[in-house]
Amino acid sequence: MTELREFLHFIDGAYRPSASGKTFPVVAPATGETYAVAHEAGETEVDAAVSAARSALNGRWGVLSVADRIDLVISVADEITARFDDFLEAEITDTGKPRSLASHIDIPRGAANFRMFADTIRTISGESFETATPDGAGAINYSLRKPRGVIAVICPWNFPLLLMTWKVGPALACGNTVVVKPSEETPATATLLGEVMNKAGVPKGVYNVVHGFGPGSAGEFLTSHPGVDGITFTGETRTGEAIMKAAGTGVRPVSLELGGKNPAIVFADADLDKAVEGTMRSVFANCGQVCLGTERVYVERPVFDEFAARLKAGVEKLKLGGPSAKGVSLGPLISAEHREKVLSYYKLAAEEGATVVTGGGMPAMSGAEKNGFFIEPTIWTGLADDSRVVVEEIFGPCCALLPFDEEDEVIARANNTYYGLAASLWTDNLSRAHRVARQLDVGICWVNSWFLRDLRTPFGGAKASGVGREGGVHSLEFYTELENICVKF
Repeated sequence: MTELREFLHFIDGAYRPSASGKTFPVVAPATGETYAVAHEAGETEVDAAVSAARSALNGRWGVLSVADRIDLVISVADEITARFDDFLEAEITDTGKPRSLASHIDIPRGAANFRMFADTIRTISGESFETATPDGAGAINYSLRKPRGVIAVICPWNFPLLLMTWKVGPALACGNTVVVKPSEETPATATLLGEVMNKAGVPKGVYNVVHGFGPGSAGEFLTSHPGVDGITFTGETRTGEAIMKAAGTGVRPVSLELGGKNPAIVFADADLDKAVEGTMRSVFANCGQVCLGTERVYVERPVFDEFAARLKAGVEKLKLGGPSAKGVSLGPLISAEHREKVLSYYKLAAEEGATVVTGGGMPAMSGAEKNGFFIEPTIWTGLADDSRVVVEEIFGPCCALLPFDEEDEVIARANNTYYGLAASLWTDNLSRAHRVARQLDVGICWVNSWFLRDLRTPFGGAKASGVGREGGVHSLEFYTELENICVKF
């Protein structure tokens, strides 16, 4: 029997087990096999991590020049790139996603997040104003950006490295220290990053990792710890609400990217080749486990049947398999529990009167993937706007196709949701593109594209899809405190 790997906490520059000895299994989604155990943090480990982060903030890290700090952040990016294969293997084992996806998105973006925020901090400027005074001498007011302090970083399982570094990158570039709580499903890359921090010369205590769950475990202990100065989280809205409540004690700020039920709108004048290709990606990429993914597709009635037929043909060409299998385009869901959730919506769709265009069940897998958490990519038609399948976030490889007739009608239907994260709009009418995009209640709207990201632009959600914006200088609103200094002449 192969010996299980072990994921320890990374605290104050060293790996350490839990004092309690408590561990939990880590399962490879592509095979359903337990391949590792992770140590579960209690209050002792969380307190040690927060204390280490505070000590680093008050020590050498806190007095580094901006230039020296930025050099260290870039060194972290360089070391991720140098260990690309190690991070790739860790990520695809934890998530089961295709090697091609992780090698083109997850790992390169993980390194790029450090580089981009290093460049942002290197060039950011403050503001100053000359101010008139009654005596005529005048004064000058200028602003300084200072680190917020110890940041709790709570990460999701769908893009573990990418979304963790999206937060750790700006946090460190701004001079903060962090305690990271990765998802219990995907602890590998956050743990491995500790080795990178040490190799890059980042002072001990700047980057810390504690493993565990939410309530009654590492997540709750971290978000309620009085030594934490800010909390950033990506994940489901219900958990975000709990974190906001915890952050209320001590009046700590939060940055939250939460759930979505994202619409795509396909007008009859759209380039259908591009619209089908883009919708294929937005619905089925990463097995539908993308916060920005599409679950509602509104198609103008004159092209509805053709679009549905072409999307069906594309789905039926998708190849399911393990992360390293040749030609694989769709991996497994993250866990057996999540597959049961998605399957419950497949069953509900039938109960709500859906027509299954394709999919709707579980595929028959063989070999090493026989017990993996695979599910069929699925398309439905015939669902009402108020059906639960159309209203509730599923987070799987599925979508409902819904016909529409008028522009105002589809805008109202697209906006009729609890969420407001993202949308995609397909049209060759430039005036319509601008007109419709600005009326959608979302944080980001793509026109004739999807998942095209400039890391300098604001990213976040409206309504129940989040609080705050990240990206470029917008991240500084959370990761720094602004101080105004007024000097009388």
